[in-house]
Amino acid sequence: MISQKIFEETLLEFLGPVRSYLADPAVSEVMINGPNQIFIERSGRLELTTAKFPSEASLVAALRNAAQFVGKHVDAQNPILEGRLPDGSRLQGMLRPVATGGPYLSIRRFFQSKLSLAHLVESGSLSQLAADTLVLMVESKLNIMVAGGTGTGKTSLLNLLTSFIPLGERVGVIEDSKEIQVQHPHVFQLESRKADDEGRGEISIRELFRASLRMRPDRIIIGEIRGGEALDIIQAMVSGHGGCMGTLHATYPRDTLTRLETMAMMSDIEMPLIALRLQIASGVNAIVQVAREPSGRRVVSHISEVLGFDSETGKYLINDIFRRKYSADNTAPSELLATGLAPRFEEAFVEHGCQLPDGLRAAIAQNRE
Repeated sequence: MISQKIFEETLLEFLGPVRSYLADPAVSEVMINGPNQIFIERSGRLELTTAKFPSEASLVAALRNAAQFVGKHVDAQNPILEGRLPDGSRLQGMLRPVATGGPYLSIRRFFQSKLSLAHLVESGSLSQLAADTLVLMVESKLNIMVAGGTGTGKTSLLNLLTSFIPLGERVGVIEDSKEIQVQHPHVFQLESRKADDEGRGEISIRELFRASLRMRPDRIIIGEIRGGEALDIIQAMVSGHGGCMGTLHATYPRDTLTRLETMAMMSDIEMPLIALRLQIASGVNAIVQVAREPSGRRVVSHISEVLGFDSETGKYLINDIFRRKYSADNTAPSELLATGLAPRFEEAFVEHGCQLPDGLRAAIAQNRE
């Protein structure tokens, strides 16, 4: 029987034309558009490389080897592959006929090095005051959604936030594909499974979520919310499971709530829209919005508090506690600044023995003058 180490080395040999990029710590993604066009994302910017695969057949062979590594099968009848490489990097591949110019392969890098608050502050992604506030938000068991577009650093930030969960708590993590590097000693991680070629054996995020509630989690983290499981996590939030966290795709804080709304409606449970909106507004306490600037820098653009839902206007009530400010001519670096609005989550801070940072109190006092 072939050893795991030899299998891993064989897979990397099949990916030989891009192997150097997979070893480059500055490369965050490798995008293969057929054998002759390979892009990489390096330091937040896309670059066209000179690398090529010898033929379409060699690229198909690499995809099939990757499928074998994760115990899956990919061919014309099953042309979509979701998996990961030996180092944990996420892999998404597609064959013809769905990939008309393919095969296509995208590899999102998995970095062993842990992101730190100091690094985010130094790079300007966060201010020190915003970083201090985020730590207290996690410690105080606020339900937090990390939202942003593709490649904005949602998962990396969620990884970091898990390091501030108090040590005495048990953390449950549920994902489609294992990406979250939970920085906490007491954790159980669950991964969904697609059905086999005969339609058997599927285990959904929703099933895992419901099962996880019986495993005594103090907090539940969803790697990425994509569908009907949104309703389950919202109902968990409003029924006593504080400190839930998750990521989803959305451009602005208000969009985050409407996206949750849309995904919750994908569930098989019918609920009046107003009741759903009230639950979302009650369950989600805060939104951390991330974005990627034209320079390629990934930043936190908003830290917003959800105050409720106004049934008369049909709008969610949101206050930006921190908002990124850009110079008029965009020549100076942007800054994440406190707006001076007083957050209601101060009550949760007090309950958990925390206080608003002095800098945030000063901004609130100045705003009231």
